[in-house]
Amino acid sequence: MKNAIIFTGSGGQGVMSMGIMLAQSAVESGRHAVYLPSYGAEQRGGSAKCIVIIDKDEIVSPMAGSGGVLVAMNNMGYEKFINELEPGGVLLYDSTLLTMPIERDDITKIGIPADALALEVGSSKVANVIIIGALIALTGIVTQEEFQHSLDKKFASKSDAVRAMNAEALKRGMAAASQSK
Repeated sequence: MKNAIIFTGSGGQGVMSMGIMLAQSAVESGRHAVYLPSYGAEQRGGSAKCIVIIDKDEIVSPMAGSGGVLVAMNNMGYEKFINELEPGGVLLYDSTLLTMPIERDDITKIGIPADALALEVGSSKVANVIIIGALIALTGIVTQEEFQHSLDKKFASKSDAVRAMNAEALKRGMAAASQSK
């Protein structure tokens, strides 16, 4: 059960955080995981990409030329990395920010209005957590509880309000994915 997930967007959208927390959740629940970050030459606002590979067995080679899931947080990430999505794969995207036509017909396309939902929850900063919630609901790659544990660790020093906002974002993402099926 090897899963390669490509996360992409702009610096500052939490792309790297998504990958790190997903890999951490998988490892803490007894699976093997590899996290491979890739940064553009730019700082905040430039392209950001990471690949997470999760498997129940040891991962012998962490190199993944393509993935079964591409998570695209915006137009730039989609354009730059859509060709790394395998035929038959799933494109999970923020439909608030990815507004260009998606022309591939050999993939499943699932749009979640993550940025809009994040604003409803309280901050656009949790759009990445909404997308992760959708990913979890669609793939079952980790459980909600496993990922929530990673969120709790990451935001342990933050206020109760910040922790509650992230927990709500995770739930909203899962609900949005369930409605998109």
